[in-house]
Amino acid sequence: MGKLKLHEHQSLVRFRAKDGFEIVGLLITKEHQKKKEMLDVPILLQIHGLLGHFLSGGTPRLLPHALLKEGFSSFSINTRLAFAGQMTGKGVFEDTVNDIDAAVQFLEQEGFKNIYILGYSLGAAMLVNWAANREHKNIKGIILESSHYSIADWWRRTFNKWGSDPTYNQIYDEAKKKLGDDPYNNPNDELFAVYQSRGPDRTPRSSEIFTYKTWWFMAGPQADSAIVHKHIDKIKIPILFLRGEYDPDVAPEEPDKLAEIVKETGNKHVKVSQLSNAKHDCMANPKQMIGEIVDMFKKFSV
Repeated sequence: MGKLKLHEHQSLVRFRAKDGFEIVGLLITKEHQKKKEMLDVPILLQIHGLLGHFLSGGTPRLLPHALLKEGFSSFSINTRLAFAGQMTGKGVFEDTVNDIDAAVQFLEQEGFKNIYILGYSLGAAMLVNWAANREHKNIKGIILESSHYSIADWWRRTFNKWGSDPTYNQIYDEAKKKLGDDPYNNPNDELFAVYQSRGPDRTPRSSEIFTYKTWWFMAGPQADSAIVHKHIDKIKIPILFLRGEYDPDVAPEEPDKLAEIVKETGNKHVKVSQLSNAKHDCMANPKQMIGEIVDMFKKFSV
């Protein structure tokens, strides 16, 4: 039986955020004769959507190897919102800044100088919340793929669209009872299911599971950190917005509205690209997506 041949260097890395949460990341680079050559090459830090990198298809799975073919490195991390984070209570949106902090610190300590960060869907909201509250010493730009104008408002609209059971307002009322005046520190959390929240029936595919605490900070009406348009004006580094032309979740005007907010602050390095023949996952059009990312690398790397 033959051995699997790897044409690149892959490292599975484990490290911890400042609050002790363990993060797993997959670092993919080309083989170089000198480490300095590897460190000078632009590297893309990937922040996943709902499922995490190692369960999802599309961008999280396909993009690293597609970039490698162009000569670029990648580092895909799973934050505390990956996998079952929203079900176990560990995936509190507020805390994901610690995970991105730790990933950036890891890359900087290794010596990477041209760091870009891509956030996909929910990951775009996590990335905006992080970038609006952090310095960007070695971050050359960010890429927001399928970014909602507000991820919190998207949950509300989706629940209402399908007639969820319980309703959005019923969940909010129950969450207030369970979590009280201090939702973040209240230990009185509980798991609950929302039927018919993502589709027209009560099947698992059309339903969702949260804890009251994870719902509160990601989908609730007071989930301020997940309201992208409230924070994106603080980001001063280059931003590339990517949206599939047939995206059923992100309206065509959403990236344009976010881009206008950023441009009004004086940031001139903002671009919106609509990818043809793509839906929520832009890697349905890999040629255009890779082209946009590589153009950004070439324009802003040192």
